[in-house]
Formats: sequence, C-alpha cells, structure tokens
Amino acid sequence: MTALVFAALFLAVWPALLFLRNLHLFAPPALSRADARDVSILIPARDEELNIREAVEAALANPGAEVLVLDDGSTDLTKELVHEIAAREPRLRLVHGAPLPAGWCGKNWACAQLADTATRPFLLFVDADVRLAPEAAASLAAWLRASGAQLASGVPRQLLKTFSERLLIPLIHFVLLGFLPIDRMRRTRHPAYAAGCGQLAIADAIAYRAVGGHAAIRDRIHDGLALPRRFREAGFQTDLFDATQLATCRMYRSDLAVWAGLSKNTHEGLGAPARILPVTIVLLAGQVLPFILLARSSWFSTPQLTLVVMAACLALLPRVLGSRRFAQPLSSVVLHPLAVLALLGIQWAGLFRFLSKRPARWKGRSYGTAVQNPGSARL
Repeated sequence: MTALVFAALFLAVWPALLFLRNLHLFAPPALSRADARDVSILIPARDEELNIREAVEAALANPGAEVLVLDDGSTDLTKELVHEIAAREPRLRLVHGAPLPAGWCGKNWACAQLADTATRPFLLFVDADVRLAPEAAASLAAWLRASGAQLASGVPRQLLKTFSERLLIPLIHFVLLGFLPIDRMRRTRHPAYAAGCGQLAIADAIAYRAVGGHAAIRDRIHDGLALPRRFREAGFQTDLFDATQLATCRMYRSDLAVWAGLSKNTHEGLGAPARILPVTIVLLAGQVLPFILLARSSWFSTPQLTLVVMAACLALLPRVLGSRRFAQPLSSVVLHPLAVLALLGIQWAGLFRFLSKRPARWKGRSYGTAVQNPGSARL
C-alpha cells in the first residue's frame, strides 16, 4: 500500500509541476492591430456548410489578409456559400480541389493545394470550425518573426456543449502542458519534441516549401504532430503559443463525433503501439489511482492518507489552473479521473482498430492503417 501511495504521489506531482512551469512559457502573442498583408489565411473545407460562412467572415475581418478556401469535393452548400461572399470581397478566393490522389489524407491534400495557391510570406492554416479574432493574423505573423521558429501552432479557446466535449476536450491542454517541457522544446530542434495543434498553425512559406509542406506528411492523419516533426527533421524550429484570445473552435457537435474524431488518429499519437502502455501506466497511476485510494481511506494510516490527499489535489491542480486560464468549465475539473479513463479507452480502441487493420473513417473517407514514424508527442 505504501508503494502505491508513493507511486500515485510521484506520478501526480510530476505533471502538476510541469504544468505550472509551462503556464508561464505558453504565452499568448501580443495583440497587433497592424495590417496582415503578409499573411495568407488557408481554410480547407469539406461539407462545412454549418461552419464556412462564420469561418470566412472571421478570417476576412483580419485587415489585408489574403483568404483562400479550398472546396474538397463538398456535397453540401459549402462552395455556394463561399461564392456568395467572394462576390463582394476581392480578398477571398475559392479554390476547387482536385480529386484525392492515392496515399493522401484528405486534409493534407487540401492544405497542400492551398499552399500552392497562396502568395503571401506567412501561411496561416485554419480549420473550418475555427473563428479567428480580427487581430489574429497580424499578431501571429509578428509573433512567429520574433520567436525564431518557422512553424508554430496554438490551441484556440474550445467551445464545449455536449457532455463528451466538456469531458474530453479540455484534456488537450492537460496533456500538452503536463507532459511536454516547453523550455526544453525551445532549446532543441530534435524531432522528439515535436508538438502542435492542427486546428491553427502558422508557417514561414519559404521553410514550409523547403520541407516539402503537407506532401511530406501526405499519409498522416495527425497533421498537428506530423508537420512539426517534419520541420524539425529538416533542421527548422517549431513552437507553441496560447491562442485562447485569438481564436475559438468547436471541434465536434455530438458525443458520437467526439469519439470518432478523437479516435481516428490515436495510433499516431498517445495510442501508438510503442507508446500506449507507458502512457496508460502514467495516467492511471497519477490521475486515477489517487481517487481510488481516497475512496478507500479507511485502509490507510494518517500519514499515508495525507499523501493520498496530496496526490489527489496535485492531480486536479492542472485542471483547476487550466479552467481559469483557458476558459474551461469547472464541471470538467470535477470529472477529471473519468475523463482520463475515457481518453485511455479511446486510445486503446484506436489501437485495436489499427492492429485489426480496420481503416479509420472521417468526412466520408476511409484511411488505411499504415503508419510511418508515429507522432512524437512526449509523455
């Protein structure tokens, strides 16, 4: 029992302390109201009629920015809605996507075509469910110049409505800041420290083309990890920023969509075959075990119980801090142990899908199970 208590305490204190340190390093870019004439805002869109109007209008609110939308074979009103806005806004262009070639992930193919069409020195890739603030493009271009990085990404403020969204989506910040040493990431260009968020990323156009762009990760589903890794493999620097004040995003609109969306690329991230067992041990022991032990408080002496309470408090500390900093609901803090169990369930389900050679499905497409150099998020 004593060994369990100390294991729970150690594996809870480690991410808590790292999260605390990273909060100071994971800073938001300074807001700039300058003209964004050096930025191309690139939006891949496939069946996004519920999102595309607001996404485009928000992008166009960034003064001077070029806005390109690629229609990736939509069967709904996506392209018609973009046409309607383009008729009155010369900074907006609709790109008609070519058919998806064999071996490509749909989003990577769309982003590659957008980058080929873009004319500005900075490429700001934005998912169709992201809403940029009017200062976002100029602020991010200025931040990237000052950072010394050639690619950077940030997590927008997540809009959470369904139970699964509130339960699982806040874990993005917990995993990112609780297990990635940002100061070390910035001191090295080693691919092992590659990390990112595919919802919102800005790249220096020259460096992007030098590394091969999205063509270099054509078969990868988890572009948020794969693209930073490719930049680092080519000798470039990548970085992270806090996008809470610069953009909002609602990733999924139902409990089922949350499960499907989070499970489609698990085999390239935390659920990679070589990574999932240590990930499971670390998360279960540090984030779930303290609460199991707390529920069995009668088993422990007073000193042991004190350590169990400390472990439980430390497990929740990053979530409390994250709730305040990233505008996350307090209900997700209370449900933290359940959220970790659900996350691990998704990772294992994704692994079993991968091992059984069943394809992942997303946006009406099926993707094979071949994986090369699985994503490198550290835990």
